[in-house]
Order: sequence, then C-alpha cells, then structure tokens
Amino acid sequence: MHPRLPGRAFTAFGAALTLLATLGITAACGGSGVDRAGEGGLALTAALPKRVPDNAKLVIGDPKTQRALELSGLIDDLPFEVEWANISGGPKTSQAFRAGALDVGAVADIPPLHARWTGLKVRIVAAAGREDPVRHPIYEFGVAPGVNIKQLPDLRGKRIAYSPGQAQGALVLQALKKAGLRKNDVTLVEMASTDDDYVNALAGKQVDAAPLGGVLIKRYLTKFGRDGATTVPHGLRDDPSHLYVAESSLSSPAKAAAIRAYVELWARASRWINEHPREWAKGFFVEHERLSPADAAFLVRRDGRIAIPATWNEVIARHQETADLLAREQGHPKVDVRAELYDLRFESVGGAAFASGGAAVASGEGS
Repeated sequence: MHPRLPGRAFTAFGAALTLLATLGITAACGGSGVDRAGEGGLALTAALPKRVPDNAKLVIGDPKTQRALELSGLIDDLPFEVEWANISGGPKTSQAFRAGALDVGAVADIPPLHARWTGLKVRIVAAAGREDPVRHPIYEFGVAPGVNIKQLPDLRGKRIAYSPGQAQGALVLQALKKAGLRKNDVTLVEMASTDDDYVNALAGKQVDAAPLGGVLIKRYLTKFGRDGATTVPHGLRDDPSHLYVAESSLSSPAKAAAIRAYVELWARASRWINEHPREWAKGFFVEHERLSPADAAFLVRRDGRIAIPATWNEVIARHQETADLLAREQGHPKVDVRAELYDLRFESVGGAAFASGGAAVASGEGS
C-alpha cells in the first residue's frame, strides 16, 4: 500500500485553482498536483494495464467516494498515492483538467459533452445510476409561490431557470420535449445553479420554475411552502453519474493502471453505501456535509440505491439522446459519444467490482 494524503480538503489545490481562475490560465500548470513526468506512450486503443507501479499517483476530485472509502475502510486498499481535491461539478472540474491539476473527476452526463464541445479531451471510465430512477429522481421542478404549475405542460409561457452547461439545463430541455413544448413556448432565464441561487430566484419570483435537487427540495418547501411554493415531478431519468478523466492521464501506463484500480474501489464503495445507509447518512451527510440528521435521512430515502451496470449499451444510448438534444437546441456539433467520450476498456471494470459484493477483484496481475 502506498502513502496517501489525509482524507480532507486539499487546500493548496483549491488555492491554486482559485488563482488559475482569477488569472484566466487554462494551460497545463507545472506547479499543480498532477505529475506529468511519466506520461506518454499508451494509446487509447492499447490494452489497459492492470499492474499499478510503486510510483503511481492520481489527483482525484470525487469527495463522495473519498468519504465512502474512509468510512468503509476501503481507502486502505488504494494501491497508489492519491491527492484528494475538494472539487465537484462540471465547470470547476473541467477548469482543473485544463489547468493540468486533476486526473479524475465525478460528474453527471453533461460536463463531458461540454468538455468535448470546448476542445477539452476527456474520457468516461465509469458509469452509474439509481435503482428505480423515476421513483428516486435527483431533481424536481420547484414552482414559485402563487404560480400555477401542476404538470409539465403548465410550463408553457413560464420563466424557467436554465443553466446550459449543467445537468439542470439538459433536464429543462428534456422536460420541455416531454411536454410537447419548444424553447420559444417558454422564457429561459439563464443562470448557473450554485448553492441556493435557484431557491432564491424562485422565492424572489425572478423565475416561475427551476429544477431543484437534493436537500434544496426539502428546504424550499419547508421555508416557502406556507407562501404557496410547490414542486412538480418530471417523470424522467435524471440519474447519470460518471467518472471521467483527462486523455493525457490515460496516456501514462502508470496512471491508466491506477485509474482502473480506482474505478474498482469506486464501485466497491458504491456497494458499501447501498449496504450501510445509516452509516452513510451520519458519516457523509451529517459529519461531512454538515446537514441535520433529518436532512440526511431525507436524502438517503430520496437517493435510493446506486446501480452500476455490467455493460454500457443503455447508458451510451441515453447519453447519445441527450447529446443530440443539446446539439440541436444549443447549436453544438454532433458528438458520437461511444467513439468520442467513452473509454470502452473500462466498461466491465466497475460493473464487475460492484457485482462482486464489495470483495476485492484482481487488479494487481498482468501487464
């Protein structure tokens, strides 16, 4: 087992990334935590290395899995040195990739598409969703107090919060399509979904509807329900979850092997979350995210159980539908997601580890 940095926010990384954002630097940064010295030579078509060498190191921005590994004890099975970056979400993750400051990020399905559309070469190496995803959606449409929206067709003529580069933005377009509406049937109010921005926009009646996720749904109804605030389910799958990496990291045999090992542990950690909901609620939502026990219990019930597929055929087909919708509605070039985004060498890695019931799978043998 190789030495690892403590499982807490990597503040130096955060400070460096903030500085890069301030200065507008997007080129590779020699002072970042990502070690580029050993890169090169491994083609995306080459067999995926399995043996993780002693000098392997990754910078990973996946706070949820980091915490699950810590709580479960699986972190002791990491066969490489890891630098944890306290970073999540597509925009910040893509920025870190551009800065050469990150190897692995955890996002939904929209950030890899926008990375490709902006010239950032990334590959998806793991895919997950939720069991019974329509009953356990990530988002609902929050409705401003006094606005009459009972079902999706009622969005006609309404002002809707819209974030083009995030999963919430794609959900808005998918909901309009399901309702038989076009963009010109509504007013899309462009704003990024960060923190309580959408809740505040709804409460201030800047918009009539906005996709709210997670605990924001509960908080919005608790705080503004007495004023007439409501939510409306959308009835769509909104559960895609991915690990994606910079192609430059995959060109290093050492990093590629370490990424393979991380995907296995990510899957085992996901299985542990399914099997230990109380420990997860307390250890992640309460102790790490600083939520109340009531909010933590709400999220565990709402999230349901993680599902990691054995194959990616359905995942890729749904992702292609989303890519085609965004290309058409947002004016992007078409993307062949199977050929341009997914690294099919990893297709069975996560599914096999997840199906194993949390037991370790062989990853230290072979080339």
